[in-house]
Amino acid sequence: MTTVLLLVLSNLFMTTAWYWHVRGGAQAVEARPLMLVIAISWGIALFEYCLAVPANRIGTLNGWSAGQLKIAQEAIALVVFGVFMVVVLKEPLHWRHLAAFACIMAAVGFLFTGK
Repeated sequence: MTTVLLLVLSNLFMTTAWYWHVRGGAQAVEARPLMLVIAISWGIALFEYCLAVPANRIGTLNGWSAGQLKIAQEAIALVVFGVFMVVVLKEPLHWRHLAAFACIMAAVGFLFTGK
């Protein structure tokens, strides 16, 4: 459970680091200096690493394989991004997003079957 919680928190930081600056459309994006955006995003991503690395170590110590850790991270990232996309970026959720989520969840099921 600790692994999943840390992965959720790390994904909140990474999604923010990658996408906070695209909020507001093309004019708003263009108005933000790229080097400043990169510097701010690196600062945010530092917190992601401080959570993701321990999550992966704890998961490994609890018997998770690297593949299981990665696919769990991807599933969590998809959920976190879906919420971020709707709440922060104000973009609508479509059936395609749900279909992609279902595919990732199927991958999670395959990797954790028999574990």
